[in-house]
Amino acid sequence: MNTPESRRLRDLVYETFAAEGRAPSPAELARRTDSDVGEVRQRLHELADAHALVLNRDGDAVRMAHPFTAAPMAFVVTPTDGLDDRRWWGGCAWDSFGISAALDLEVRIDTACPQCGVALSFVAGPSTPPPAELVVRFPRPAAEWWSDVVGTCTMIRLFCTQEHAEAWTDAHAPGTGYLAPATTVWSLSQPWYGDRLAADFTPHTREHNQRLLDERGLVGEFWRLP
Repeated sequence: MNTPESRRLRDLVYETFAAEGRAPSPAELARRTDSDVGEVRQRLHELADAHALVLNRDGDAVRMAHPFTAAPMAFVVTPTDGLDDRRWWGGCAWDSFGISAALDLEVRIDTACPQCGVALSFVAGPSTPPPAELVVRFPRPAAEWWSDVVGTCTMIRLFCTQEHAEAWTDAHAPGTGYLAPATTVWSLSQPWYGDRLAADFTPHTREHNQRLLDERGLVGEFWRLP
């Protein structure tokens, strides 16, 4: 986001996700910025290199702009206000809380426990934590998140209990990952994503984000940011 043009492009991506639950195409972004599609694609790649958003595998469309995702994943996020008909895909448990934080909106989050398959549906918001018994599993250390960010997000799943998270890990990925209370991840999402749509948003520094993790007891080598 080193240029006004890149910043405008980034903001349009987030505005579209927030308002419509989808990512704008490069052609749409070119039209809305009175730019050439080639220029837009170059700027999108620059934004992706800066981790301001994520492109799809072919590099020709926006895949994610955290906490939003353009493709169906394991979470559906909907406003609790029946008059608001927006819908978003949550890329992971953390991002689902992050959508609520970014929009300053109470939402219903729908997913399923990977271990038992039971449907999980609950309300969460900036001042409404998720149920205390829920647990989030992070599949890999923080230093490895961006080596495959879509894959990482796909596997940050929500379990109905600690026991089910442990049983799933023992069966599918023994000795790996980290289990955190959903309330801790919800608390982290508020400052991590709460300013993502702000007009004066500036990317957080590594030190800032590390402090957010440390303050919530997410410490040690697993949580050491690169």
